[in-house]
Amino acid sequence: MSARSRHLPRRSCFSTPGSNERFLEKAPTVPADMSFLDLEDSVAPLEKEAARAKVVEAIRKQPWDDRVLCVRINAWDTEWTYGDVIEVVGNAGERLDEVMLPKVQSAAEVIALDLLLTQVEKKSGLPVGHIGIEAQIETTRGLINVDDICAASPRLETIIFGPADFAASMEMPVLTGGVQIPEYPGDHFNYVFSRILMAGRANGLQVIDGPYLKIRELDALRDFTQRTRVLGYDGKWALTPDQVGVLNEMYSPTQEQFDKAWDILDAYQKATEVEGKGAVMFGDEMIDEASRKMAIKFVGRGERAGLTRSQG
Repeated sequence: MSARSRHLPRRSCFSTPGSNERFLEKAPTVPADMSFLDLEDSVAPLEKEAARAKVVEAIRKQPWDDRVLCVRINAWDTEWTYGDVIEVVGNAGERLDEVMLPKVQSAAEVIALDLLLTQVEKKSGLPVGHIGIEAQIETTRGLINVDDICAASPRLETIIFGPADFAASMEMPVLTGGVQIPEYPGDHFNYVFSRILMAGRANGLQVIDGPYLKIRELDALRDFTQRTRVLGYDGKWALTPDQVGVLNEMYSPTQEQFDKAWDILDAYQKATEVEGKGAVMFGDEMIDEASRKMAIKFVGRGERAGLTRSQG
């Protein structure tokens, strides 16, 4: 399933508290590209161990369709990490695609999780390498080490930015993470977004932005999402079904953009293979090999979103 999920879309990554059985039952009905069942921040400390069995039951019994299915475990600086992996991965069965590791500070933490997953897979009869890893960058130390983190394991599928914990790590004078700061003359996270994106892309990972916490402000979510969408992020966390709808739209090419990308590929193929040219006019612009590379990425993103080329 790790091989299955690696290239699936993650425009919307829907968070569900692992301790809430009602929310766990509802989660498969939300049309998100990816669902993660949370054992970390959305679960109270006294409920964490009991939540494991609820998450396992939800994975095994709920109709999850073809979406990416993940469990966010607790970070290595807690007492729950090994138990989360052993009890959840050991009992969830083959439908579980990934585990998400929060607050990753070094490559060693990813390697340790990889080794533990291998032992649990062998013990539970899963193929070795079956479970993928998603890693969250939520601290200044994690950002400094992001290149090594992204290269730490072949199990890695995505790298994720966690804005609230990162703002706390930076000691920013804010009380809400992952939203605009009107007092700042620009995008206060632009460097962070770009830094994580480069490390992820250099290692073939999908790159995901964290949550927008003002959950009722959908227009503001749409505006803020433009920051990472234009940079090239694959998706963003969703905390409500309404946010899922916005993100599925925002991180998908339009039909017009998708068709244009295909037209560029056709024009460039004709220029190079039939006319013997390395560059050619396409409307009012010159296209060349770089144009082909951009168009291929656009087509791939559109196909992951379920688009097909218009006829005629």
